[in-house]
Amino acid sequence: MAKDRIMGWYTPSSRQQFFQTYPKVDLHRHLEGSLRLKTLVEVARQHGITLPIAPDLASLVQMQPGDAFNSATFLSKFQILRLFYRTEEVIRQVTREAVQDAAADNVQYLELRFTPVALTRVENLALCDVMDWVTDSARQAADEFGITVRLIASVNRHESVALADEVAGLAAECREKGIVGLDLAGNEADFSAAPFAGVFLQAKKCGLFVTVHAGEWGGAANVREALEVLDADRIGHGVQVLRDPAVIELARQRAVPFEVCLTSNAQTGVVPSLADHPLRRMVEAGLNVTLNTDDPSISGITLGDDYRQAVETVGLTSAELARCVLNGANAAFLPEDERTKLVVKMAAQLAEIKD
Repeated sequence: MAKDRIMGWYTPSSRQQFFQTYPKVDLHRHLEGSLRLKTLVEVARQHGITLPIAPDLASLVQMQPGDAFNSATFLSKFQILRLFYRTEEVIRQVTREAVQDAAADNVQYLELRFTPVALTRVENLALCDVMDWVTDSARQAADEFGITVRLIASVNRHESVALADEVAGLAAECREKGIVGLDLAGNEADFSAAPFAGVFLQAKKCGLFVTVHAGEWGGAANVREALEVLDADRIGHGVQVLRDPAVIELARQRAVPFEVCLTSNAQTGVVPSLADHPLRRMVEAGLNVTLNTDDPSISGITLGDDYRQAVETVGLTSAELARCVLNGANAAFLPEDERTKLVVKMAAQLAEIKD
């Protein structure tokens, strides 16, 4: 499908349908940022949750056009969302619905990351229980909705190394239940990843893959640190890599996949606007780029929406969009034989899209 045909010949509604049905891979989607608004209302009523005064719940948990697009506003939505992780039933429901929503957007392969510690805190739940509920619900939902799902356990760099080590150990024990990776997230502007090197290197020895949020709110040096100190297999966001030619070259040499999240980067103030997003320049620099949602509920998007923005606003061609999808399949945290099957499957579906 040629770019000018997508943007010109089709009506806006037809383009929306085109991108919704486009075959997709999502490697960077947070469970905690994927809660349906309807579900939140139901949980609030069932559990008598008292919320801050606001015109409506949506303004508390989703980015609004009038919001300041910066990290403080974006992260404030999570402060409210965390109030809802009350019971096993809620966590299972939220997990199931996150998988269902991805499948409805024709995501063929989903890596859903979750922060076990965040899910435990309101009611002081046990980490092992939370991880069992998420893995079990995700597995059932994957079967129900016909989508391949794997899970990534996430820890924060602004929290303790000991806590990260505990989560990593539990994640390694859950490999047979679908947890395939360990993620380092959190405040990269003020906290180095280096103290977590031992945890992440041990996780790799235990068979987990590693992805690190880096080069989002911090500079290109954080991308280098993630690659050289934590031996990251993928980089979450990483858009600041373009600030340092030496780090660009390092990333090219390693062919490290970048988990780019367009709308999220604009809403958190990482980029001034979608039109200014460096995705186009990352592709032109020969970097291994994938496209992902980050927090679809908070951002009010689907991955299809961001695919459309990649073409219509950022300027990717149809071939470049397809390449991003295949990059995602090739970067999946799967055994080589399963990854190869996924790539073949996605390539076949993309080939059916006629110019």
